[in-house]
Amino acid sequence: MFVPLLFASVSTSSSFQSNPPEFNIRANYTKQESMVPMRDGAKLYTAIYVPKDPGGPLPIILQRTPYSCAPYGPTTFPNGLGPTRQFPREKFIFVNQDVRGRYMSEGHHRFSPPVNPNNRTVKDVDETTDAYDTIDWLLKNVPNNNGRVGIWGISQPGFYASNALIHAHPALKCASPQAPVTDRFVGDDDHHNGAFFLAQRFSFLWGFGWPHPVPGKTYGPGFKWPFADSYRFFLENEPLGKLETYFQHRNMFWDQIMAHDSYDAYWKPRGMEQHFKGIAPAVLTIGGWFDAEDLFGALHTFKAIEKDRLTQPKDTAKPNILVMGPWYHGGWAGDDGERLGPIEFDQKTSVYAREKVELPFFNYYLKDKVAPQLAKAIVFQTGTNEWKTYPQWPPISATPASLYFQPGGKLDWKPGEIGVDSYVSDPRRPVPYSAEVGTGVNRAFMVGDQRFAWSRSDVLTYETPVLKENTTLAGPMQADLYVSSTGTDSDFVVKVIDEYPNDAEVNTKVTPAVRMAGYQMLVRGEIMRAKFRETLEKAVPLVPGRVTHLNFELRDVFHSFKKGHRIMVQVQSSWFPLADLNPQRFVHINFAKASDFQAATERIYLGAGHASCIKVLTLEESPPAKK
Repeated sequence: MFVPLLFASVSTSSSFQSNPPEFNIRANYTKQESMVPMRDGAKLYTAIYVPKDPGGPLPIILQRTPYSCAPYGPTTFPNGLGPTRQFPREKFIFVNQDVRGRYMSEGHHRFSPPVNPNNRTVKDVDETTDAYDTIDWLLKNVPNNNGRVGIWGISQPGFYASNALIHAHPALKCASPQAPVTDRFVGDDDHHNGAFFLAQRFSFLWGFGWPHPVPGKTYGPGFKWPFADSYRFFLENEPLGKLETYFQHRNMFWDQIMAHDSYDAYWKPRGMEQHFKGIAPAVLTIGGWFDAEDLFGALHTFKAIEKDRLTQPKDTAKPNILVMGPWYHGGWAGDDGERLGPIEFDQKTSVYAREKVELPFFNYYLKDKVAPQLAKAIVFQTGTNEWKTYPQWPPISATPASLYFQPGGKLDWKPGEIGVDSYVSDPRRPVPYSAEVGTGVNRAFMVGDQRFAWSRSDVLTYETPVLKENTTLAGPMQADLYVSSTGTDSDFVVKVIDEYPNDAEVNTKVTPAVRMAGYQMLVRGEIMRAKFRETLEKAVPLVPGRVTHLNFELRDVFHSFKKGHRIMVQVQSSWFPLADLNPQRFVHINFAKASDFQAATERIYLGAGHASCIKVLTLEESPPAKK
C-alpha cells in the first residue's frame, strides 16, 4: 500500500551516508552488450548489467541517454549504476542505452523530437516507440527478470524517461523524470518566454549538434575559448550571426534554433505537457529550486501529470510525486546538497532525497518492498532550511498576495502613490547575469549575490522595510508590470531577492570565506521578451512611449525571508550572456545586424491604474521540525 502523508515537517539525520564505501561493480555484476532492434530496423547500443548472485528474478532499471553509455566493451565497467550509489547493492538489472543516432546506436538523431501521433506503426517511430521496443526486447531476452521495469534520467535522459510514460509498455511500473527537458521554447534550456538562453545553448550545442553519420565512441570537437570570460566573448560576437564563424552551418541543431524564434510548428510539437494523457506508471519527478536549465521542466511535468491523474479513477491511479530541493541542475545526484555557493542548507539534502525517497520508490514498485511514506509534494523550504510535505503543490493553505513597487524604491503589500521610474538600457554594456562570469555558466548564479547589479544605474531596485517576522513564499509568482520603452522591443528581467541583515555572520565553511552581511541572495529571476507579451506564437512590436502591460510567470519558489531580512525586487533589461541581447528594435533577433542595436529608455509605472507588482502566494509558518 502507498501511504500519502498530509502536512508534516520532515526531520533528517546527519548519519546519512552520501558516499557509502565503494561498491565493486566488476566483482558483483556481469556485462552484456547488445544491439537492440527497433520496429523500423534501427539497432540501439544497449549495455546490460546483471548481478552475479541475483537471488531470484530481478526488475530492470533503464536509462536512455544521448550522453554515452561509456565505458564500451564487454570487459569494461562503470564506477556506478542506476540513479545513485545505493542502487547496485540492492540488486537490479541495470540497462543503459544510447538513444537513436547517438554514440554507438544506429539511426538518425533528432534533438528533443516531437511525439509522433501516428507512432503505433513500423514506419512511424519516435522516442516513445523506442522506449517501448527496448522494454519489450529486454523482457524477452534478458534471463531472470521479474517482468517489471523502471526508468529514470536527469535532464535530456529525463526527457526520454518522460517519453517512456506516453503509450507506456505494460511492464513499465514506475518512472522518475529528473530535471526533464519539457518545453525548450517556453521555459527550458533554449528559451525563456521568447528570450534565447545564449551562453548555455552555445556551450551545450558545441559538443552536441555535430554530424554523426555512423556509430562511434566519441562525439564532437572541443571548444577553445578565446577569452577568459564568456561576457567578453559573446559581446564581441553580437549579433548572433557572428557565431556562424565557429559553427559554419555544420551544427544542425544550432541552425534549427536560429531559424525558429517564435513558438511555431517546430517548437510546439516538442512541448511534452500536451502528451501526458492516460499516464499509467507511478511517477517521481525530481527538480532543483536553483536549476538554471530545467526548473520549468520539473514543475510543469509534475503539474501536467497531476492534471492527467484527476481524469483517472482514484482507486487505480498511481501516485504522482514531486521532490524539489535546493539544488542546481542534477545536484541531487552530484553532491551532498549541504550548500550552493555560499548559501548553507544545514543538512545533506541530496542524501535525504536519494536514501529516503528515490531508492524506496523504486524498491516498492519494482520489488514490492515496504511502501514508503511519501507525500505528493516533498519540498525543501530554503531560508528556514526544512523539508516539508504537502498533499498538493502549491499548498492549499497558500494565500494570494501582491508586492507593489512604490516611489523611492519601496516595496509594500499595498499599492502606493502614482509614479514612474526609468533607466537607460544600452546593449553595448548589458547587465551581467552574475558577478562571476567565466567561460561557462556559473552553476551557483541562481543564489548569487546581486549587489553588483544593485549598484548599476540600469537596474531598478525596490525593497521592503526590515521584516518583523518570517515571510514565506510558496508556489508560482507572476511579474505584473506596466512598462514603456523608446524602442519597439525590449526585454524585462525581474529578480526576487533575499537581502541579508548587516549583522549576518561570515560563512567560513566555504573557501574563500564569504561575507554574508548585506548579501543579496537571488531567490528567483526570469526574463520576458516584450514582443511575445501577447503570445509566444506571434511577435508584436512595442509602440514607443505607450504604456504596455506585461504579465509573465516567475517559476515556483519555496523560500522563507527570515525576520531581520528584507525582500528585494530588481528590474533590468538585459541578463547577459545568459540571455542573448535584445536590439531593442523589432527585428528577427537571430538575424539582426549591428546597426539594429540601440539604447532605449525603459520606464516602470507605479500606483493607481498602473500598479506594477509581483503576485505571490504566501504561507503561514509552521512550527519547526523536531530534530
